[in-house]
Amino acid sequence: MEHSSLQPGTLWPAILHQTEHALRCGALRPIETIQTVLEERGIRFLVRQVSSLVRKEEARQARKVEAGACSTVNPFLPYDPDLFVADLSDTHVALLNKFNVIDHHLLIITRCFKPQEALLEFADFVALTACMAEFDGLGFYNGGAESGASQRHKHLQIVPLPLGASGPPLPIESVLRPEDMQGPIGTVPRLPFLHAFARLELPPAASLQAAHAAFDCYHALLEATGLRAIEMNGELHQSAPYNLLVTRRWMLLVPRYSECVEGISVNALGYAGSLFVRDAAQMQVIKRLGPMTVLQRVAIPATVGQQDISA
Repeated sequence: MEHSSLQPGTLWPAILHQTEHALRCGALRPIETIQTVLEERGIRFLVRQVSSLVRKEEARQARKVEAGACSTVNPFLPYDPDLFVADLSDTHVALLNKFNVIDHHLLIITRCFKPQEALLEFADFVALTACMAEFDGLGFYNGGAESGASQRHKHLQIVPLPLGASGPPLPIESVLRPEDMQGPIGTVPRLPFLHAFARLELPPAASLQAAHAAFDCYHALLEATGLRAIEMNGELHQSAPYNLLVTRRWMLLVPRYSECVEGISVNALGYAGSLFVRDAAQMQVIKRLGPMTVLQRVAIPATVGQQDISA
């Protein structure tokens, strides 16, 4: 079955319209936060205290119990039509994030089920770059549960920029210097964990050229960090969990070791400089450890070689 593709200039109005509708009917349940800025290593980390994350977790566990202990609920098949924003392509749709912390947070999901541990495909970047051509945003991907993914169904995400009221559009950008790189792929000296960073110049309009540029950059970062493809059931999967951050100007990939530090879950937004905590106790953990130490503990040590991470 063929589906219409995203028409230029239509996504942002559709987001605003559907947000109003979803709030009115109760399908969208924004999570209120208290924001704190913690500065470390030249980065003004945004830490949001989210007491109602408990509510989100309880709701998810309740759905699992209702569905039975041996089944897994997939909120994307079928998806809630009240959260539907746009058809992006034959393979992807855009939905509002039901429990959003950041306003106008979009999920870019595959129409058919694909596992979150599968490698990103060209079609994924066609959908992502189509969204990025519509507004300046941060695209990101949590490659598996250990990188902070809460759903098994493959989905990328995008949030509008800036993330905070002051400073660079993304806190992490204060230490990123893509213009100073000697080659297309490199590392960021102030990031004390295994990662790969790349310049990226996406054209202003959605195109296959933009998707190809992002897709090629993604594979270069996988290779630079030692991640490789593993075939499982006829599909290519990742050899280790990772987070991917994508803007119009750069791309960052961070292999992951674990999801949590002292109960605090970290996803790709953490490596953009935006962390989330459930309560005051978790906020104190981040203050005690420091945001960069939190990120370091769930990542791979910078001294680990490519062969080690792919083993």
